[in-house]
Amino acid sequence: MVTYTLGGRDGHQISLKEAPDLVVIRFKDEECHSLEDAKLGSQTKSITQNLVLISSFPEANVVVYKCMSAGGKTAKTIRNNVRKALKKEKDAVRFAGRTLIDDHGVLHLYTENLFVKFHNAVSKTDCKKILKQLKLKVKKEVKYAKNGYFVEAEEGSGMKVFKIAEKLLKNKKVEDCHPELVKQRKMKTIWPRQWHLKKTKINKKTIDAHVDVKEAWKTTKGKKIVVAVIDDGVDINHPEFKGKGKIVAPKDMMKDSSDPSPKFDDDNHGTPCAGVACGNGNTGASGVAPEAKLMPIRLRAGLGSMMEAEAFAWAADNGADVISCSWGPADGAWWDPDDPRHTYFVPIPDATRYAIEYAINEGRGGKGCVIVWAAGNGRENVEFDGYASNQNVIAVAASNDTDRRSVYSDFGKNIWCCFPSGDFGYSLLNHPEPITAGIWTTDRMGEMGYNPGSSFTRWGIGDKDGAFTASFGGTSSSTPGVAGIIALMLAVNPKLKYWQVKEIIKSSCIQIDQSRGNYDEQGHSIFYGFGKLSASQAVLNAKKAAQPVSELSVDGFAEWSKTGKILFQDKDEISGGRKRDKFIGLSIKVTPFHPELTIKYCLVFNTIGKTRWASNGDFISANDRRRKCIGLAIDLEGDVAKKYTVLYKVKFKGKKTWFESKDGNFIGMKSGKGPAVEKILIDLKIK
Repeated sequence: MVTYTLGGRDGHQISLKEAPDLVVIRFKDEECHSLEDAKLGSQTKSITQNLVLISSFPEANVVVYKCMSAGGKTAKTIRNNVRKALKKEKDAVRFAGRTLIDDHGVLHLYTENLFVKFHNAVSKTDCKKILKQLKLKVKKEVKYAKNGYFVEAEEGSGMKVFKIAEKLLKNKKVEDCHPELVKQRKMKTIWPRQWHLKKTKINKKTIDAHVDVKEAWKTTKGKKIVVAVIDDGVDINHPEFKGKGKIVAPKDMMKDSSDPSPKFDDDNHGTPCAGVACGNGNTGASGVAPEAKLMPIRLRAGLGSMMEAEAFAWAADNGADVISCSWGPADGAWWDPDDPRHTYFVPIPDATRYAIEYAINEGRGGKGCVIVWAAGNGRENVEFDGYASNQNVIAVAASNDTDRRSVYSDFGKNIWCCFPSGDFGYSLLNHPEPITAGIWTTDRMGEMGYNPGSSFTRWGIGDKDGAFTASFGGTSSSTPGVAGIIALMLAVNPKLKYWQVKEIIKSSCIQIDQSRGNYDEQGHSIFYGFGKLSASQAVLNAKKAAQPVSELSVDGFAEWSKTGKILFQDKDEISGGRKRDKFIGLSIKVTPFHPELTIKYCLVFNTIGKTRWASNGDFISANDRRRKCIGLAIDLEGDVAKKYTVLYKVKFKGKKTWFESKDGNFIGMKSGKGPAVEKILIDLKIK
């Protein structure tokens, strides 16, 4: 038993006791965050193999492990043996010691540092003299307390710092003194194995395939936004879903009750989905939007049931901002290209289609619920899935821990973006084994979940209590991840309409796996959509869209038959650089992106006529380099467009003068044998 005092000599005394089964470890390598990552001898590895990581303090490079009794030895005996073994690992381990708990079982990690404040009247010379007598080294003289110091005891002092603090407090020149004690802050933290949220190290390998959530959290964690997870049962008693107001309008569609908890042995899917989206992050796994509220909707009926449609209406009527759906028609076997289910089209029922339209038209006070849908796990074209390919939802594919496509992930033109998930190795496709087992997230508590829990459970499965799983995967895991990012976006800009969110996502993705992604001229890949969604970029773009419009500009690229792509900005003269260069295509966007402003453009080619109208960075061309462009039109749409006019000039070959037009009016001939476009100039002006 040790004590320390806060508030001076006569202040509040706190008693702590030693935890007999816990060992605290500080590594020398700042990149080392677990015993698995540490470079230890074989004997030490053998002694430490059954330890369970229970707490991590990355800011101090400290971890706490629980020792389990085994082989007739008590947990305390094993802990002492572990400490002895680790102290010999001088190259890897800086400190291996005991830790303390209070009467409530809360961990208190002591360091060899102390805080000391002398009375204001004491001279600095006397202060430092007293510290020197006790062999204390000044680490920092603090600014916020006169005569206040952080000091360091001799290395190896250990729990002697408590006695040093008591001795200092007895000195009449000392006003306050206590050891530095670190308790775990209940922040919405990214836990060590959540590689999809931040750069981390697992199995001694650095994984840098995250979505930059850490940066996004500097701005928001999703407060006040409601994420509805339509799935099977959600364990709402899980510690990561606790908290006042966390659960909103829970519903069991099957039982018509307010209890969405798992009812069957296999009701295991909804809990990890909910955790990926908005788990609190207090006890072992954070969601992408940890401060968002959760609306768990249990749906165990078959595909196309009335309850399926009713689930969307319930979500919209009860305040859902985002709706996450990690289900759909049965997939074909991803490893069997001949499985007939790959090309079996399953349409979305009318009732469900209407319910989705209701949610996007009536939800969020008319701004529309944003609906995300798992693309599927059959390595097949998503167009055969009438649910995920619905134009009113956002179809999400899966990428792995090396920023490549997860082998099973569905593909197609309807894929909008991707998000990290688990993967499998498959030699027949030259697809390597993943580094990790999958996504670390919440699991149904107890034996029924994906991780049944055991005293010897390691990171490959989850925690020993069965509260977390390390192997959640599929597009089922990717989808609530995107739902969480959308919650972050809506938290900084709640006025966004559902289609604006979708458009902002398009401009907030990072193109991964560029050599194999087959991104087209519009920046779209059938495997990754517009890329891996970046949480930080999405939040930034959503925030910008909420700000008043100040200065906007036009930029993009034009393509010529010989010169290739030419980048341009406002008022740049665009032309080819070689003889007989032919203008063949155009891409234009407004910078910075604003959801209330769309730029549209159309080209006219001889014998073909008008192309489709493209918008916001889409590339248009005749798809035939033999054709010559003989005209174009550019227009602005949206509320912000009222403040701007777009002017465009065209010089045709053989003509000395420039032809000018604005706001969607065509320049040149709409068909026939008119002269070819030679030069273009675009200018966006405030009216």
